Amino acid sequence: MYSGMGKSISLVVLMFCMIMQADATLPNFIIMLMDDMGYGDLGVFGEPNKETPNLDRMAREGALLTDFYTANPLCSPSRAALLSGRLPIRNGFYTDNAHARNAYTPQDIVGGIQDDEILIPELLQKAGYNSKIVGKWHLGHQPQFLPLKHGFDEWFGAPNCHFGPYNNNKTTPNIPVYRNDKMVGRYYEGAYNIDRATGESNLTLFYEALEFISKPRPKDQPFFLYWAPDSTHAPVYSSKKFLGSSRRGIYGDAVRDLDAGVGAILNQLTALGIANNTLVFFTSDNGAAIVSKTHGGSNGPFLCGKETTFEGGLHEPGIAWWPGTIPAGTISHQSATVMDYMATLADFAGLPLPSDRQLDSMSLRQALTNGSEVKRPVYYYRGNELMAVRYGLYKAHLWTWTNGMDEFNHGINFCPGEEVEGVTTHNQTDHSSQPIIFHLGRDPGEKYPLGVRSAEYKAVWADIQVIVDAHKKGLKPAKPQLNYCDNAVMNWAPPGCKELNACLPVPKSTLKKCVWPH
Repeated sequence: MYSGMGKSISLVVLMFCMIMQADATLPNFIIMLMDDMGYGDLGVFGEPNKETPNLDRMAREGALLTDFYTANPLCSPSRAALLSGRLPIRNGFYTDNAHARNAYTPQDIVGGIQDDEILIPELLQKAGYNSKIVGKWHLGHQPQFLPLKHGFDEWFGAPNCHFGPYNNNKTTPNIPVYRNDKMVGRYYEGAYNIDRATGESNLTLFYEALEFISKPRPKDQPFFLYWAPDSTHAPVYSSKKFLGSSRRGIYGDAVRDLDAGVGAILNQLTALGIANNTLVFFTSDNGAAIVSKTHGGSNGPFLCGKETTFEGGLHEPGIAWWPGTIPAGTISHQSATVMDYMATLADFAGLPLPSDRQLDSMSLRQALTNGSEVKRPVYYYRGNELMAVRYGLYKAHLWTWTNGMDEFNHGINFCPGEEVEGVTTHNQTDHSSQPIIFHLGRDPGEKYPLGVRSAEYKAVWADIQVIVDAHKKGLKPAKPQLNYCDNAVMNWAPPGCKELNACLPVPKSTLKKCVWPH
């Protein structure tokens, strides 16, 4: 009797220890999200100058995701999708002020990420994760929308992009820089200067990342780092160490600077002995802004760039790194998106996904660890319109549009030197009854549509049409958050401004519908 009880007690103790050990070995997670960096900006993806040795090493030691996508060709909606695991049309990061318009969160935007959205750090909180964002937020800048209200424990960075300087504080304030829930300064002022003339900046965001990775925590507490530097977004900037070092000019300097930051982070994980317990993802929020010409990046073989739903707008560099778990040298052709990060992290952390909402997230665990591949659709949205769908190697354009002729005639061109007749249209063209279909394996540049009378076209469209119909039938769009703008909500008096004596007078409210030209 006592012997049996002893065995039972021993079994209970063993099971308890195993549970505690499982909890103690929860993996750390890092998502590295670049800004406007294109598929063709990395040496491993074909950039001829080979100036990204650390990212190339990261790919050699981990997995290269050749078919990786963002959720929108513009920054704010893609970031909202990444953190929520949901398309922008579902989480509210779109506008219906006009048809198929890109929208984001400038200083005068009224909306932002809603409290009922569950973001990755909020999900990971349930397993005790310590979370930090370093860099650009861009999901709304009013206090109720900021990172510490949505699951992050720490923040160093800015709520908006680093546009400026705005020297006339009567019309536009400079963008604040936050540490946690209070501003500590503003871009282009003092410690946070960016020299527009030279492109030099003293911002070193990877130091913040290293500090977070290395800081003392309660025993065995895992961490989540969302590293989101924005130096490859115009106006492009670089630290002094890399200024003038690239054959590509100032944009290349910024890429080299970020590549060095990636190397420093990976090396720190190794030095601390936690590399084998840390999953690191690398990608970009949207395609390169080739409208910026030599101050923008490259989308490699893909058509057009940022702002468009051609491959150059959403097909991103994707790398996953986890020594000992992801086999070195893995090449994955799994169709995947930034929204898959949520399901993947939840899977590795042993957490259930929210069951009260429609997610657009699939775990990449099997794709990364054993090379499996699941055929599933990828949706290309522009504002409130489903513009295209990829399924397997085929992509069907239901609508085409680059930008209007009025903008184009004033020098704004999202496809410079890449125009394809009847495809890169300057008017919104509805092809939903007879889509333009490309085979992305044979034609990644979307130059040669399938013949509409061919058997191949008919078979492909029959499959994709079912997917489109089912998607639209089950879609419940959220209330759009990017419809209204107001000068009174700009960064005049952010939290912490009183302590710095840096509050600016708030103007009278001028609530109006935002105008989104493209």
